[in-house]
Amino acid sequence: MTDSIDSNDYWHRLKKRELEDSKVELSTFCRQLKLIAEDGKMRETDCANTEGAFRIIQSIPSQKAEPFKLWLAKTGYERVREIENPELAQKRMKEIYRQKGHSEEWIEKRVRGISVRNELTDEWKKRGAKENTDFAILTNELMKAAFGKNVQEYKEFKGLERQNLRDHLDDLELILTMLGEASTTKLTKERDSKQIPELKKDSSDGGSISGEARKNREQKLGKQVISKENYLKEPEKNKRKKLN
Repeated sequence: MTDSIDSNDYWHRLKKRELEDSKVELSTFCRQLKLIAEDGKMRETDCANTEGAFRIIQSIPSQKAEPFKLWLAKTGYERVREIENPELAQKRMKEIYRQKGHSEEWIEKRVRGISVRNELTDEWKKRGAKENTDFAILTNELMKAAFGKNVQEYKEFKGLERQNLRDHLDDLELILTMLGEASTTKLTKERDSKQIPELKKDSSDGGSISGEARKNREQKLGKQVISKENYLKEPEKNKRKKLN
């Protein structure tokens, strides 16, 4: 994006110019981590997450950075419109899944699953659970009871790394996940549970309802419901056609 032959010098000058022009210190968007330098030694290096990198890009006076800046402006505009009209966010989400090769049948289940999940996390938040850390603990409790695996174990089973697990579940796996989360929401409301110990019990019990349904289905089918199938190489829509 910069055509610079000396990245260290460019980064130094970019930070200095931005500080003089806008009084913003770009280093505040970074954390120093030890990475292998050109001399082969581990040296502290400025590193930024995605949000920080986007902010830094806005300070780069280069034609190559312009497409990114225009995309950021367009994305910001779309988000403002979605705040005014939430239906647009759902339409955008569906379109993203279509572009990834998912069928309309799968997309409808995924969207419904997101709604069920949001209802559950809203309850968790109201009852003392903290986003990210507590949500992860409660979700693992639910998934373990429903599928016999926590989220990380399930991802490894499917050969996933950073990908969203739910984007690689098939129809039945999505339905069972919804059953577990909807059951957990209902139990939490009925018991008026508060704080993590009680919410963990609800998650385990709600997941167990889904787990019993899974085991019953497996007994009748004579095979596991959960599978190692994912949609990394072949889109869901193509796999569905083969099954039909």
